[in-house]
Amino acid sequence: MSREMTIPPVFHRNVIEVWGDDGQRWLTDLPSLVTTVARDWDLDVGDPYALSFNWVAPVRRGDGSSAVLKLGVPGSDHLFHEAAALTCFAGEGAVRLLDRDVERGALLLERAAPGEPAGVLVPERDEEATAAFVALTRRLHRPAPADCPLPELANRGEAFADHLRRFPDDRVLPRHLVERAGRLFDELCATATERVVLHGDLHHDNILRADREPWLAIDPHGLVGDPGSEVGPWLYNPEPPRRDDELLGLVPARIEQLADGLALPVERVVAWGFVLCVLSEVWDAEGGVASPGRALDVARQLLPRLR
Repeated sequence: MSREMTIPPVFHRNVIEVWGDDGQRWLTDLPSLVTTVARDWDLDVGDPYALSFNWVAPVRRGDGSSAVLKLGVPGSDHLFHEAAALTCFAGEGAVRLLDRDVERGALLLERAAPGEPAGVLVPERDEEATAAFVALTRRLHRPAPADCPLPELANRGEAFADHLRRFPDDRVLPRHLVERAGRLFDELCATATERVVLHGDLHHDNILRADREPWLAIDPHGLVGDPGSEVGPWLYNPEPPRRDDELLGLVPARIEQLADGLALPVERVVAWGFVLCVLSEVWDAEGGVASPGRALDVARQLLPRLR
């Protein structure tokens, strides 16, 4: 890769905030890393996509096929868990993992083409988008193998207590919502009827139109736990910072469709939706996001329906 690389400011800030000095060193070495990985894997690298925490770009392989190169700070749990989840999925409903280099933090992934996200269907064809989510979720979920290296969903519950210690009042988020969500999260994990491999972040921008299948999932977080938890991000996406009454109005119909399509009790869909909406806002607060988004509005909408 001979052309000069530009590091977008938001991408630079995100990497430094998460990985500190290690992130700065990685950013400094990133141009040469792209060049060496491209040479070793025989790739022609295109312009990167919009960058958040990892460097991601379309590539052309030596055999003429297309793929996606994803680079992250070596040792990143996210890349390790993404690779492990994609290995478990084995191309059934998700893009395939084509190659990986753990030491260099590099993944080579199947490219979903044309790559149009499910979010373009919202709001006019929201039922169609939710049907795509249901179909993929049913394909992705499978019993977790005994030697599965993915973390337990239950570990995410620590975020509620951490938030309450850091923000002991209502200045950031209503304390009663965080307390209720923390208790309910533990109850839901304890009463899980199955333990499956989860995508962990299956929302409208992570479901793309593809040639190999109608839709493919990308960018899994990779977890093991209750299958009902997968519905959470779907309820407050797309564009979660956008506090839009029209999008908020889609939630009740989504809940019914999810419960029916995934054979889940409606009350469990509501409970997981509430819990993970609050968890999303907790994470945003920890990351310094100045004001809540639509996830808080959805949580408040669901609160009266909790049992």
